[in-house]
Amino acid sequence: MSVKTFFKLVEIQTKLASLFPFLLGTLFAVYYFNAFDLINTLLFFIAMIIFDMTTTAINNLMDYQKAKDQGYKDEVNVIGQENIPEKRIIHLIISMLVAATFLGLMLVVRTNIILLIIGAACFFIGVFYTFGPVPISRMPLGEPISGLVMGFGIFFIAAFVNINDPTLLSLVFAEQNFILEGNMVSIIALFFVSLPTVLLIANIMLANNTCDLEEDVVNHRYTLPFYIGKKQAVQLFNVLVYLSYLVIILAVLLRLLHPILLLILGTIVPMRRNLAAYNAKQVKSETFVVSIKNIVLFSSSEVFLLALSLLFK
Repeated sequence: MSVKTFFKLVEIQTKLASLFPFLLGTLFAVYYFNAFDLINTLLFFIAMIIFDMTTTAINNLMDYQKAKDQGYKDEVNVIGQENIPEKRIIHLIISMLVAATFLGLMLVVRTNIILLIIGAACFFIGVFYTFGPVPISRMPLGEPISGLVMGFGIFFIAAFVNINDPTLLSLVFAEQNFILEGNMVSIIALFFVSLPTVLLIANIMLANNTCDLEEDVVNHRYTLPFYIGKKQAVQLFNVLVYLSYLVIILAVLLRLLHPILLLILGTIVPMRRNLAAYNAKQVKSETFVVSIKNIVLFSSSEVFLLALSLLFK
């Protein structure tokens, strides 16, 4: 398998959805908690990218195997396009899963065993998002679950491995007893600040499912747009974008973020142009990219401003 084919299989261009919550979680740990651990950050970054590629490969394999439309299998799915043997993909998936698990266990040793539970939950959801008799991605739960696991899960772990403070969240065993300790205010702060990425990542799945609605029905995938209708799905897409801006404003008012983050409001003008293009038509080859442009525009601005805010602490 060539590198180009591998990148198509794992859809390397979609890894921005993992990169942004990782960067934001790391920067927020530095800004809000005054904490940074380079080794833990690098270990988590590599494990996160490998696991993200694993879940995408599983997704493409499941879509190929479960497809009812032969045209989709041969011409749309990368496995049929590139004529990749299924056994080779399975071996690749297992190898990447083992590598990500090994790196995750290294992080557990370096932090706290509670990370094992959090990581296992993310692994479970990631694998069964597209695998199994009733994958999550083929249900109306795909959007909120993908948003929460990637938008908040990655953000939280990126911050957690840097903070490495038992007062944030820890699990300690003492003979037959165990102690679960955490700081509710800090955890709520992490969740609230992660919300823009939660919403924008959910929007990527929402746009994908809206554009693929007719094709999904043919292939027996009944996602959220099937249940609420295409018109309401488009309206929800817009609402989630504007809610992202509202969260930033509230986070500044609550003193979770520096006031310089309010400059992100300057991206509303190009964002409105993106939304207008998407609202006009929902075609996978033409306007799905709007959901990617939105998260790049919003989250790259947020990353830059959050990094800049470190200079004004």
